[in-house]
Amino acid sequence: MAFHGGGWFAYLSHDEAQDRPTITRDLLARVWEFARPYRGQVFLLLITILVITGLSLLSPLLIRTLIDTAIPDKNYHLLNLVALGMVLIPLLNGVIGVWQRNLNSQIGEGVIFDLRCALYTHLQHMSLRFFTQTRTGELMSRLNNDVIGAQQAISNTTVTIVSNIVSLVATLGIMLALEWRLTLLALAILPLFVLPARRIGRILRDLRRRSMEHNAEMNATMNETLNVSGALLVKLFGREQREVKRFSHDAAEVRDIGIRSAVIGRWFFMLLSVVSAVGVAAVYWVGGLLVLQGAFTIGTIVAFGAYLNQLYGPLMSLTNAPVEFAQSMVSFERVFEALDIPVEIQEKAEAVSLEQVNGRLQFQDVSFTYVDAEKGQIGLQEVARFNRFGGEAYLKRGKQRENGEEEAEETAVAPVLNRWALQDINFTIQPGQLAALVGPSGAGKTTITYLIPRLYDPTNGRILLDGQDVKDLTLHTLADNIGMVTQETYLFYDTIRANLLYANPDASEAQLVAAAQAANIHDFIVGLPDGYDTVVGERGYRLSGGERQRIAIARVILKDPRILVLDEATSHLDSLSEALIQEALQRVMKGRTSLVIAHRLSTILAADVILVMEKGELVEQGTHESLLAQGGLYASLYETQFKPKLGEETAVTHS
Repeated sequence: MAFHGGGWFAYLSHDEAQDRPTITRDLLARVWEFARPYRGQVFLLLITILVITGLSLLSPLLIRTLIDTAIPDKNYHLLNLVALGMVLIPLLNGVIGVWQRNLNSQIGEGVIFDLRCALYTHLQHMSLRFFTQTRTGELMSRLNNDVIGAQQAISNTTVTIVSNIVSLVATLGIMLALEWRLTLLALAILPLFVLPARRIGRILRDLRRRSMEHNAEMNATMNETLNVSGALLVKLFGREQREVKRFSHDAAEVRDIGIRSAVIGRWFFMLLSVVSAVGVAAVYWVGGLLVLQGAFTIGTIVAFGAYLNQLYGPLMSLTNAPVEFAQSMVSFERVFEALDIPVEIQEKAEAVSLEQVNGRLQFQDVSFTYVDAEKGQIGLQEVARFNRFGGEAYLKRGKQRENGEEEAEETAVAPVLNRWALQDINFTIQPGQLAALVGPSGAGKTTITYLIPRLYDPTNGRILLDGQDVKDLTLHTLADNIGMVTQETYLFYDTIRANLLYANPDASEAQLVAAAQAANIHDFIVGLPDGYDTVVGERGYRLSGGERQRIAIARVILKDPRILVLDEATSHLDSLSEALIQEALQRVMKGRTSLVIAHRLSTILAADVILVMEKGELVEQGTHESLLAQGGLYASLYETQFKPKLGEETAVTHS
């Protein structure tokens, strides 16, 4: 999918009133694909619907037999049979209804399981670009609220519609057989059911989508402010009242739409109830006249009245069925929107798996932009809106641009969208070498580290591992042979043991301890009350920054990768933690190809090659001595940033 030029800005200006769920044959076919594995249960479910409907139609006939035959003829045997039938029919209906509910639950829960797994699996394959531009709360809303809404479509809405159709057809057949004139009279009010349903149905459908969008917004607010980092930020700046106000606004939107939907739905059913009452009154009035004229018996009109309830009940439900079905399809539509977001980092069908990795890294004319008009997902909600309207127009416009038919006003936007984070980067790191990345903040150092394990793909150029383009390798090859320790250490809300084993689930206890010892964290862990089974808390916040960092280093040691990508995040740590981490890093880098964003002079001096970055460009590369001799950016950084820290590092090393 390509988002060219000003397409994003143009489509976002569309009137939201155009944002309508469309029930198409393709959408229904896709829903059926998820229901297909349960077609056996679906068939049995249809059988139960037919049986329950048939049994329900017998009760009015028993009443007619009682009034017209058993009582006038004083037939005790028939009276006993009618009474027995009145007990057996509800009993059978109840037993079959329990089985029907079991089948219904198997289908509904099975579909929700498949949808959730499909959506979660798809999201797991999304690139880092997607997650940096999508709020977690939105994803949670899709996985929870929308998937549950889709389940309702399968478990309740569809089954109810089918049941009502079967009941309606069967009831009409019997009513026509009993008295065709009264049946036609009962059907004469049908337009009064249909006409209001279309208008109110459209309103309720739109309210359903708006409710889902506001729920997603509310979930996003909760996720942002109720995690440890968000809560810490709120408290540090004293913005509790602001966040309460923001949450209250989102919750009020959900509340107001819920109230409006409930009131409109109630008015709708009140209208249908009045129309139904008019129909019943008309039938009893005309039927009473026919009884007085001797056209048919009292039992017949009583049975006919009972059938009226079985006619108008399904009729009222079916009148509202398009509304409920459209609302349910909104849930499926939103889930499919997420499933349809293209996977940016894809593994080729013929991808190669390397048996042994030596660790030779090459960047060849690599350029990269985070905001890429060619790849540009910018977030879950915006991508979904793009898919719903305007997408084809902008894709077509993109094709025109490829053919040289670019419009001037769109050309003016393109440079803004394509601000390069990296431009024409070329370097080689030989197996076992240590390369140090240095440069001012925002120079592109972290971006380079993200490209190596394919967290992103280069916009232009190639990255080679042992002479193979990383795009031609399996993702498992990269994941198994590249280890990263990032500046912001993330630990799961689990035990220290579980967090370490995340790198290598099959590691033995001895390997676990050896990794912790190499990272200078073993003694600290065994000193805890629960040792390796200590729960680290949300994002590991029960531990200090240095402790989390050393656990992260132990984790990557346990992985035992051939290539290490490190961000020396030690500037904010105390001297003891910094010294322990530096010692651990020296151990872990030994004998491996390492690319380090260097903050310490000792690391830079130990490097085989120093890569100097500035404004997304590799401006210098070489050894410490050769770069100093050039008198360029590195020499300036050495004099202003690194050289003054030399005495401090010496003190830390000997502390």
